[in-house]
Amino acid sequence: MWLSRFLAVLLLAAFSAVSFSQEWPSKPVKFVSPYPPGGSVDPLARLFAAKLGDALKQNFIVENRTGASGIIGTEYVAKSAPDGYTFVFIFDTHAVHQALNPKLPFDPLKDFAPVMIVGTAPMTISTGAAKPYRSFQDVLNAAKARPDSVTIGNVGNGSLGHLASILVGQAAGVKLVPVPYKGGGPLHVDALGGQIDLAIASVAAQASHVRGGKLRALVQTGEKRSALMPDVPTLAEAGVRGVDPAHAFWGILAPAGTPRPIIDKLHAELVKALKLPDVNKTLTETLGMDVAALGPEATEKFIGEQMARWGKVVKDNNIRAE
Repeated sequence: MWLSRFLAVLLLAAFSAVSFSQEWPSKPVKFVSPYPPGGSVDPLARLFAAKLGDALKQNFIVENRTGASGIIGTEYVAKSAPDGYTFVFIFDTHAVHQALNPKLPFDPLKDFAPVMIVGTAPMTISTGAAKPYRSFQDVLNAAKARPDSVTIGNVGNGSLGHLASILVGQAAGVKLVPVPYKGGGPLHVDALGGQIDLAIASVAAQASHVRGGKLRALVQTGEKRSALMPDVPTLAEAGVRGVDPAHAFWGILAPAGTPRPIIDKLHAELVKALKLPDVNKTLTETLGMDVAALGPEATEKFIGEQMARWGKVVKDNNIRAE
């Protein structure tokens, strides 16, 4: 008797979960972008919001909650109701929050239900068109001739771009002076204006500026050249060896406890959107992204590995949040 009742409860729970996911979304869904417009996270969130809104006949609203290198918006989602109506679009800085902030108000893994790693892209070190650097070797020569004189902007203190620039400088035997910004938008305003010597950011964030001739890409951090910038050498090709490939990444997370059927349904809809020709073209040709579309389990594993790798760089170089 008890077994039959137990099975009945399980069947009822399964039926309820499936029914819940079929009804979802029954009201507007919020996509939180924890970074300001002008970078690569905001347009990605808006692209998916538009496509999912069309597919599911519901409003998907992008809300910018910016500040503290993405922590403010991410914390908001971590503490939101796990009802399937609030999600956060993360960038690679998610992997270093905990290492940088011992008192971080959320756990980057435990407080979230992973949905997808959308894709990855190498980072590019570029310079303003008016700057004198024509190759990365010119940068290294200047840094050696005038120590502590060459500045390199990044999207935030402790961001992967910041950490990668430290590793590049160490491997090349020079110091590139980091200048942190609050996102890709402000970073590129100063890079275009010549207020900094260099900018390091994802190929996605820099592609349009390079195509427009406003930035000159000098080197990229992937193991191979990006199809978006086939003329830009890798670090190894530029003579800087001993630096493992460094990639920016973009992902989507929900608050921990969000029903798995909703996670699965959202993931499935995202995969459908990624197969649309205009979406794929935007991600690969405009943003220079290598589409990954990782499932929830693979997303959790990927984030954990990135946290371990970059957390070590933070610790080894005694980097702290500002």
